[in-house]
Amino acid sequence: MRTLLRILLSLLLLFIMVGLIAALLGPFSISALPAPGVADATVVAAPESRFIRLSSPNDEAHDEAPLFHYMAQLDAKIPGPAFMLLHGFTFNLFTWMQLFEVFAEYGPVVAYDQIPYGLSAKPVPETRQGLEVYSKAAALEQLFALADALELEQLILVGNSSGGTLALEAALAEPERVAGLILIAPWVYSKRPMLPDWLVDLPQMQRISLGLARYLGRNSPLLDYSYADPAKIDEERRALTGAHRLMAGWDLAWGALLQRSLTDPVTIAERLGEIKQPVLVLTGDADQVVPVSDTVTTAEALPNATLVQLPGCGHLPQEECPEQVEAAISSWLDAQWSSTGPTP
Repeated sequence: MRTLLRILLSLLLLFIMVGLIAALLGPFSISALPAPGVADATVVAAPESRFIRLSSPNDEAHDEAPLFHYMAQLDAKIPGPAFMLLHGFTFNLFTWMQLFEVFAEYGPVVAYDQIPYGLSAKPVPETRQGLEVYSKAAALEQLFALADALELEQLILVGNSSGGTLALEAALAEPERVAGLILIAPWVYSKRPMLPDWLVDLPQMQRISLGLARYLGRNSPLLDYSYADPAKIDEERRALTGAHRLMAGWDLAWGALLQRSLTDPVTIAERLGEIKQPVLVLTGDADQVVPVSDTVTTAEALPNATLVQLPGCGHLPQEECPEQVEAAISSWLDAQWSSTGPTP
């Protein structure tokens, strides 16, 4: 009996050791070689694409600042705030293309790829300090730096999902510049996992973040999940969503972004009551990413919000149901806005 117990104990210890080795070494089976592609985004850009370098205090020289891809129509016939369009997690500025001209009828409009998405820069920092390029504070700095570079003083921020979160943070950061908000399924109450710095900094966790980044970026699984009816997604739509795959090293950059996000909690829900600007809140009634109840709760917490639910639409109604989104936005703007600003 004792011999059998010793054998069983030895086997148990062996299994534990194998499990620990697998946990420690398994992530290193994920290759660290960057994805192939072009180094110069202008080579694969659309004719209407524009590029600009946005410097920050941490950039040693302007020519080292990240290059941002954007599209704009700034010669508006109607004076007033400019519309800045903010895409969500894993998407890019092309998500707004069906509504671009709609916004242009009401004022200047600009959409841009937040780094490292779309055709914007793909920084791969070598240090934890370098990861700050993907922090919430950096995203706000980049938003207003672009507005300054394009001489856009007053803004109406239009954000989908995490772009909605960014819009809310911007309204709190510089309320005098944000005249209004249009939020489509804003990521406010949904929680992402938070990990301590020491764990996120482990080489194994960096490889796991890289593996997840490749899964999300190679086939864009969130695109199908974000439509109420994925059959509406055509090949052009899929290609535009995957524009980042044209650029070399996109996977390493996405991995770095995910690594930084694991230590950057979403806390905007705690301050919704401070946002006094007029807000239009839209939700598709078939949203599988941000529950409709979460978006309703967000609208109820904002002091000056109008909520519209869109039947038969998912998480990306600006793509899937552009006519419904256009009708809701136009109705709100016509009722809320004049050429000089919000009506009393």
